[in-house]
Amino acid sequence: MNLAAEFVTQYSALTRGVGFAALTGRTILSITGSDRFSFLNAFCTNNVKALQPDSGCEAFITSPQGKTLGHVLIFCEPDQLVLDTSPGQAAELIAHFDKYVISEDVQFADRTSDLNDLLVAGPAAAEMLASLARSRVPTDLLSHAAAIIGGMPASVRRVEYAGPASFFVQSPIAGLSEIEQALTAAAVRCEAAAVESARLEAGFPLFGRDITSDNLPQEIGRDARAISFTKGCYLGQETVARIDALGHVNRQLVGLRFVGEALPAAGAALLSGDKEVGHVTTAAWSPALDAPLALGLVRRAHAKPGTQVAIGNDLAEVIILPIDSR
Repeated sequence: MNLAAEFVTQYSALTRGVGFAALTGRTILSITGSDRFSFLNAFCTNNVKALQPDSGCEAFITSPQGKTLGHVLIFCEPDQLVLDTSPGQAAELIAHFDKYVISEDVQFADRTSDLNDLLVAGPAAAEMLASLARSRVPTDLLSHAAAIIGGMPASVRRVEYAGPASFFVQSPIAGLSEIEQALTAAAVRCEAAAVESARLEAGFPLFGRDITSDNLPQEIGRDARAISFTKGCYLGQETVARIDALGHVNRQLVGLRFVGEALPAAGAALLSGDKEVGHVTTAAWSPALDAPLALGLVRRAHAKPGTQVAIGNDLAEVIILPIDSR
């Protein structure tokens, strides 16, 4: 494929150097109050009670039936828990939590309109951020540290969004332009297309696109990162535990490498012979594969790496993500 020069430059920065991009509109919720740990622990799949300040975890927010209401990154700060997830989730998550508050000392606030995430990614990202912030850069996954960038306060958070060397720089929107200016002097500004390619190669799913309320948590394939099977009871835990005891779910989110150059459409049916076995959730061009790459939800029998499926005459092969080529 004849790729635009700007895309190649931006993708190379995110995967081989250092690039940054605005992740505008990501949902950011704060949970405060003395019961915040025990309350949130009762509504998600990971062990929130084990968090210490400056640490974090990944989790699914589950319904009473064990379905996925949210896929969140949880960051523990001294006086609050911060939930970071895909755009447009604030009202639904807060309404869900509010239904179960009886006498607990817990409060929820939508911070989406006054906080912003910038993605900084690439092998040189940590060194660049340490130089700009003149402070330590977190190394453990989902750990985070306060920083001053461009003279403005921020929190640097270690994530996997666009590969192993990825960070969120979260800051008040009021100081965003100063932070972006500082980053522009040290990194390549990237647009959505390059970020999406890096995200898919990293295999990082987004709620509302790759994950919906129809999914069971184990269908997403992030058990080791996002599910504790020893933490005890929480809403939906019986379903999650029963699936663990049975040993499998009936479908799985997988990576799909397509033959040819045409990008499959989100929602496109995946076929094995004349039988529909799944659908595409997101797709983008993968420079690492030199081919279209998609995430797709397929039946368990077709989720093994090497399995072939198709959209019409366009063949695809199930592959392991993340792509280990960086």
